[in-house]
Amino acid sequence: MTSTPQTQAPTASVKLDPAAPEFSHRLTRVAATVETFLVERLGPEVGPGEIARPPRLMEAMRHAVLGGGKRLRPFLAIETARMLGGSEAAALAAGAGVELVHCYSLVHDDLPAMDDDDMRRGKPTVHKAYDEATAILVGDALQTLAFEIVADPAWQPDPRVRADLVLGLARASGLGGMVGGQLLDLGAEGRFGPAQLDVDDTLRMQAMKTGAILAFSVEAGAIVGGADEGQRAALLRYGHALGQAFQIADDILDREASPEAMGKATGKDKDAGKATLVDRLGVDGARTECDRLVGVCEDAVAAWGEGARTLRDAARFTVARKA
Repeated sequence: MTSTPQTQAPTASVKLDPAAPEFSHRLTRVAATVETFLVERLGPEVGPGEIARPPRLMEAMRHAVLGGGKRLRPFLAIETARMLGGSEAAALAAGAGVELVHCYSLVHDDLPAMDDDDMRRGKPTVHKAYDEATAILVGDALQTLAFEIVADPAWQPDPRVRADLVLGLARASGLGGMVGGQLLDLGAEGRFGPAQLDVDDTLRMQAMKTGAILAFSVEAGAIVGGADEGQRAALLRYGHALGQAFQIADDILDREASPEAMGKATGKDKDAGKATLVDRLGVDGARTECDRLVGVCEDAVAAWGEGARTLRDAARFTVARKA
């Protein structure tokens, strides 16, 4: 279980080194590569084993996936594999699978029965652009397509690697990970009766809802890259700390960023009574915890030296981002 964060007086916030333009360039380049891969997977052509691709479903899936997002999850998979000398093509497919699971979760998270959001990434959510039934089916289709890509021998020729990736993605996205965390988040709103989450409860919920998929993005790169047991454990420490930092930074942005910058409504978490570390620790305390977690990330990959520079920059980017 994650330990309770420290609440000492805040220190200066960690910032992404402005003298490292190659990180931003690399992030942009990888995002473009991922976008191209996803465009190809979401085309109208019928794939192996398919009977037909309903045009409305494909259009709505493209609406949900394409043209937005930083593609941080596939970036982490690709950069981790690259650091270990693994196949970038295999890591791209694994990371794209994680990204599709992430996109499916956003489609379902936006539904009226969940967070009831009208905007996502600066455009109408899927249930607003189409309808609720279509949005539900889009989420279902994206989830299954994610596992199809991860399990496809065209990208992962080693069956042991494929099995490891499928198992890890299922665990990170399922009842003990993302889906279970979403249920805990709904419960924290009081949907199922009175609820009051303390710091440890909040950390557990966030580690499941957001952190598990981010951590698996790193683990997927470790699997593709052939990491040994010790390397994989170190990269998991990095991934779990990064996932926590990402969620805390997101909660701070929900309080402070504009809807225009975020591409969606802000301030809704507080209005809905959602459990966040910003509520438990205050904004300054939450920033201090972000900084501590960046330190955990940097320590976890210290053994790779300069080879882990991109992963260190990714941790700093996570807490310094403005949207």
